[in-house]
Amino acid sequence: MDHAKLHDASVRCPHCGHRIHLAIDSSAGAQDYLDECRACGADIHLVMTVDEVFDRIVVRVRSDDENFY
Repeated sequence: MDHAKLHDASVRCPHCGHRIHLAIDSSAGAQDYLDECRACGADIHLVMTVDEVFDRIVVRVRSDDENFY
């Protein structure tokens, strides 16, 4: 793990609204994974992308109860 590419992120649970602090490792590039809310236990779908043009990391939160067609 490259500690220079380890970042803190604060997101809100789409189910209960609890704020969750995450350690994001951007060394592997874009990632798509599930994490569990520490307050309500619901699964949170996280989509992390690295925007190298603007030198930032974008984390999108999904509740996974959305329908995709």
